[in-house]
Amino acid sequence: MKSLPVHRALLRPCLASASRRTFTSSTAHNNQLKSNAVEEKSKLGPGTEGPHIKDLPPKAPVTLNVADHNIKGDWVLFHPVYTEEELRSVEVLHREAKTLSDKIAYNFVRLARWAFDIASGYKHKPLPPDANNKTLDDLRRDGYLMDEAQWLKRILFLESIAAVPGMVAAALRHLRSLRLMRRDCGWIHTLLEEAENERMHLMTFMTLKNPSPLFRAMVIAAQGVFYNAFFLCYIVSPSTCHRFVGHLEEEAVITYTRCIKEIEAGHLPLWTNLPAPEIAKDYWRLPEDAKFLDVVYAVRSDESTHRFVNHTLASLDYKNDVNPFALREPDMTTKGKVVGFEREDSAKYIEETHKVLEEVARKEEN
Repeated sequence: MKSLPVHRALLRPCLASASRRTFTSSTAHNNQLKSNAVEEKSKLGPGTEGPHIKDLPPKAPVTLNVADHNIKGDWVLFHPVYTEEELRSVEVLHREAKTLSDKIAYNFVRLARWAFDIASGYKHKPLPPDANNKTLDDLRRDGYLMDEAQWLKRILFLESIAAVPGMVAAALRHLRSLRLMRRDCGWIHTLLEEAENERMHLMTFMTLKNPSPLFRAMVIAAQGVFYNAFFLCYIVSPSTCHRFVGHLEEEAVITYTRCIKEIEAGHLPLWTNLPAPEIAKDYWRLPEDAKFLDVVYAVRSDESTHRFVNHTLASLDYKNDVNPFALREPDMTTKGKVVGFEREDSAKYIEETHKVLEEVARKEEN
């Protein structure tokens, strides 16, 4: 297979004849790195590998009835834990459409955004010049601001849909790997991580409100349409679908950035000093005195990660290129300020990862 030299790093892990260390052959070293990291973090107390200690049920006879147990902490896949600097390094970014495929993806996002705004009742008009002379109730009544219930409705609807693309893409790549009887080059796990991360967002915000039957019916209907539509589109053009998700995550970053500004401006007083849910403190390893605002910052950082990853995957050859994030991800100071890697950038990043793993291997041998 011919390939430009700059892209050789993208293809090397998928070639069985490669003579030097590849992503595939370096997995054992990376697994050890992750194991060490988990072991080190576990010294601080229960964390992402099991239930939060405060969520454990009292001792009782063993039963399989979920209703008898307050089960939380069911996440098992990798997810970033952010520093204070990283949480505030996220910027609102937009990748300009460069190809016909990109333009199709972006226009579909604009259409989806329009429909989603109507379904969730979202509104965000610029404040009037005399806003300082109006009360919070006046601004809400005139449609300039949303209250906490309206924000929560939008967030719950957003997160119930956002967890679909990663799962669909992972399932289709899984089936493709089985069908072709060849390695997947690291895409499946990253996509599953994205799906679980979005699901944990929903589980976190669900602690604030139990949606009504009507709202749940709307979610079921939306999922039914979106899941099947995304499934069919991914079969036709995976790259377009990843670009679509990248643009969708751009909108998510905008939404959460606005939510953060509203909380900090005092426009959502019920959330100003609201303590962070236990599930959120455990999942993102937030301090014990963390507030709900800290949770929104963490969720926005996650959405920035998905924006970066999907725009990067959309720029790759989905049939042959390795996922550059299979073993390592950039920190948030990169993912929050860069919309995504182009194919050349991914090749360079993979080379850097090889060097990191080789350095770790040398240290282990010594």
